[in-house]
Amino acid sequence: MLLTIIINFIVGVLVGVSGIAGFLLPIYYISVMNLRSVEALALSFTAFIVSGALGSFNYYKKNLLNLRIAIILSIGSFFASFLGVKANLLIPEQIVQIILYTMVLLSGISILIRKNKENQKIKCNEFLLIVIGFVTGFICSISGAGGPIIVLPILLMLGIGIHEAVATSLFNSVFIGIPSSIGYILNSDLSIILPLIPAVILSHGAGVYFGSKNGNRINQDILKKTVAVFSILISMYKLISLF
Repeated sequence: MLLTIIINFIVGVLVGVSGIAGFLLPIYYISVMNLRSVEALALSFTAFIVSGALGSFNYYKKNLLNLRIAIILSIGSFFASFLGVKANLLIPEQIVQIILYTMVLLSGISILIRKNKENQKIKCNEFLLIVIGFVTGFICSISGAGGPIIVLPILLMLGIGIHEAVATSLFNSVFIGIPSSIGYILNSDLSIILPLIPAVILSHGAGVYFGSKNGNRINQDILKKTVAVFSILISMYKLISLF
């Protein structure tokens, strides 16, 4: 319990600051606590709802959240998440873990090699944003990789500034997290996850609140590259160990 509280707080700080690192939670639950993927994802997506709500609210107060883009993107993600959970429950446990670590690996590589495009106007119509939200929502919900680590690189490639992209991806993670959390909880062993949920919510929420309040004071580029390198290394290690 104590380790879970510490890990959720640390990951919450990283998510609040950079928008990414949520993928570390399912990796921790599966690798360290030896939970099944369904319980690991139930706890992780519960945390993602908290981090998304608190983080995006703090960025909104700083005028760094574009609500129009965030809402349209989240429409697609919300409905796709139901399908992602259904698909996850139909495939073998090892395949779920392979999907998770592969998405973490690809996301880490994309963050590491991309170039920032600050202060450029995004030119996406509503349909394209919904499609992007749908595809990323499905991938996030089926893999447990978390919304920001997949959505954030796409927003940056479209020309949205770093802080605004973090805010948008955090907002979007709420609408991925709600159907995903409900779906995985309903298929979990409640005796395992119910004692952990209050600790997860409080510790992760505290970390995210602290991180998002101070996110604009930290060099985002260095932080993202550090998280990207770590994600690449741990995902490669886990993929090799699975095979």
